[in-house]
Amino acid sequence: MKILVCISHVPDTTSKINFTEDNTKFDANGVQFVINPNDEFGLTRAMWFKEKQGAHVTVINVGTTETEPTLRKALAIGADEAIRVNAEATDGFSVSKQLAEVAKDGAYDLIIAGRESIDYNGGMVPGMLAGLTDANFVNNCIGLEVEGTSAKAIREIDGGKETVSTSLPLVIGSQKGLVEESDLRIPNMRGIMMARKKPLKVVDAIETQVETSSTSFEKPTPKGAVTLVDADNLDELVNLLHNEAKVI
Repeated sequence: MKILVCISHVPDTTSKINFTEDNTKFDANGVQFVINPNDEFGLTRAMWFKEKQGAHVTVINVGTTETEPTLRKALAIGADEAIRVNAEATDGFSVSKQLAEVAKDGAYDLIIAGRESIDYNGGMVPGMLAGLTDANFVNNCIGLEVEGTSAKAIREIDGGKETVSTSLPLVIGSQKGLVEESDLRIPNMRGIMMARKKPLKVVDAIETQVETSSTSFEKPTPKGAVTLVDADNLDELVNLLHNEAKVI
């Protein structure tokens, strides 16, 4: 089985985010980048298929040279090879087109993409990729088994879970729950050394049209000051909740 895992290069959630050019551009200075968490759950599941069923795992990213350390980390975790499409990731549609072009040439049985990236949270790429490659699609996937050309997937729905049967080729939108958080892998020294010898192929981007763009960014409103009330002063607490917070 050939598996393609789509990897997004996203800011670490602990990074301090700033914007430049009158809040129209993201400031990447000093920001630590990581594998998108939803993609990491998918990559870990792909490693299970590699170890249990002998699957061949390729990771792919649409990005410039700055994203290569993230791809190398995926190789250190255990992927067999990496592909970087040499283009800046702009909007979901153009990224999907670039990924689909590579996927069609590779004839992959299973494509795993995180249901959304934690930077823009567009949630568009997995579904668009399935449509562009004419593959079956299961989003919000929290369970996946593959036997031959058949697959059984569990996806999260409002108020519960749904189990579906489908066939390959298949695209899934992976998320937390596809594997346990305790199963996520940290590259060890052997993996890091082996990753240096694994192929990282750079392919030219195809010409695409950018359908959407971000016009401006705005940070969340800072939290207000905290008023501390003595534990024995219930009258003051009731007064503040009633007259200032207006919650009672």
